[in-house]
Amino acid sequence: MKARAHAFISGRVQSVYFRATTRDVAREAGLKGWVKNLPDGGVEAVFEGEKEAVGKMLQWCTHGPSGAEVKDVDAKWEEPTNEFESFDITW
Repeated sequence: MKARAHAFISGRVQSVYFRATTRDVAREAGLKGWVKNLPDGGVEAVFEGEKEAVGKMLQWCTHGPSGAEVKDVDAKWEEPTNEFESFDITW
């Protein structure tokens, strides 16, 4: 079953390769969407794909790559839009 999650990750998540690692992990999981830095120091991401893979990606976001110190992951489940062709870093 396809699913979509829109997540906001807070903590020490910039300058620790959070976006690049998120992109790599999401692609390996077969997910599509995007990840970007926010002006407040957080990271925002949209994940689309199989519901189990999206759930595992959200779980991964709770710790992120080594060097990250995640304080919170605020995620909302949404209806998939199938608008993405890949998973990319965006601005």
